[in-house]
Amino acid sequence: MARVSVLGLGYVGAVTGACLAHKGHEVVGVDSNPVKVDMIGSGQAPVLEARLEELIADAQRSARLHATTDAHSAVHQSDISFICVGTPSLPNGSLDLRSVKRSCQDIGEALRSKEGFHLIVIRSTVLPGTCKSLVISTIEAASKKRHGVDFAVCSNPEFTREGCAVADFLNPAITVLGADDPSHLDALRDLYRDTPGPIFETSLGEAEMVKYVCNAFHALKVTFANEIGSLCEQFDLDARKVTEIFASDKKLNVSKAYLDPGFAFGGSCLPKDIRALTYRAKQLDLDLPLLRAILPSNQAHLDRAVEAVLATKRKKIAVLGLSFKPGTDDLRESPSVELIKRLLGEGCEVQVWDKDVSMGRLTGSNRQFIQDEIPHIGARLSPQLESVVAQAEVIVVGTDALDDKRLEAAIRPDQLIIDLRRSRHRSNFPGISTILQSSNVGGTPIRPFGEAANVPFIAE
Repeated sequence: MARVSVLGLGYVGAVTGACLAHKGHEVVGVDSNPVKVDMIGSGQAPVLEARLEELIADAQRSARLHATTDAHSAVHQSDISFICVGTPSLPNGSLDLRSVKRSCQDIGEALRSKEGFHLIVIRSTVLPGTCKSLVISTIEAASKKRHGVDFAVCSNPEFTREGCAVADFLNPAITVLGADDPSHLDALRDLYRDTPGPIFETSLGEAEMVKYVCNAFHALKVTFANEIGSLCEQFDLDARKVTEIFASDKKLNVSKAYLDPGFAFGGSCLPKDIRALTYRAKQLDLDLPLLRAILPSNQAHLDRAVEAVLATKRKKIAVLGLSFKPGTDDLRESPSVELIKRLLGEGCEVQVWDKDVSMGRLTGSNRQFIQDEIPHIGARLSPQLESVVAQAEVIVVGTDALDDKRLEAAIRPDQLIIDLRRSRHRSNFPGISTILQSSNVGGTPIRPFGEAANVPFIAE
């Protein structure tokens, strides 16, 4: 069984300590508030939470849990330290990390005189980069020891809900373990060995980010449901019946569909229907900020794509993908069309390839659309991928209807690829990365869309 110290005995820390003790580990809790420490010592829960007092009392009786105000002694009695202190908002919206930093200083000072390797686990909710920019540096400064040699820092965000936090800890939907060196996770793997549900191992930053993605999506869902409810009420409709039908679609609505980051949306339905809803809400004097923000947010994503291309300072551009999604030749409100128009307006020389779009096959509204929106597209649209790629300095990938190996075989080391399809890691193109890494002609690695265009991207 592991020897664990838990710094911070609020909701997260008290539940973490009690549950780990319940699972048989030896736990010492740390808090600057002596009242909380005394409560733990008398078998009472310092916060109101279902089953918590039962677990604490049982762990006290079996001597698996005790508490102290002395962080130094707690670190010396343990091999793993969980930081579970609060990270409240400051008036400007930023996080107050003073408690996190104080905990890191306490741990570091204790490690200065402690023998053996020690693991520090950040369970507090912190923004991506906090472990690297604050936690590791603070502990190194206080301990005079080196991260990765004498101690390691991991991220293990909590996904518990007040009111059912014990149940969530013991039977989690997911468990996330983050470290930039997988070997640093060995002790955490043992700690969570018998935990049900999927366990994900990832980097420090990604583990820190997952917590925020979850909470942002939860807030988004509540706000979306409330705005739809308000709109239904104005239409004199049963909002619960509407949302019940909506939620019954597990293929697209309540599912992983549309949650893969990529390029802006387009097509004949989504933009039109969002406009109609928000216009009708405006007629009803109904303020729906979330629905109203969808189209501007989509436009901002398109703007970032344009800026990413222009930031390369190169003029010869190949755009791979013209229709609004693969498998169709529908060009209505295609973000690629808007991208091309903007690039042409900036003086770029644009060549276009799309497996599903050919001037020879286009008829009716699609042909008319090209003639009206991009009158010179016919001269720029080619059925030959290799010839389009060969003429380009920058290749913009905007379609999934493309064989990556075929693209890899066609490009040169001096070309830059901007992938709009999703936030792909460049290892999806290992051959290209290898070419660019060894290139001495100024080649630039593939840049997944979403990375800051003005930040140098160095091949690993």
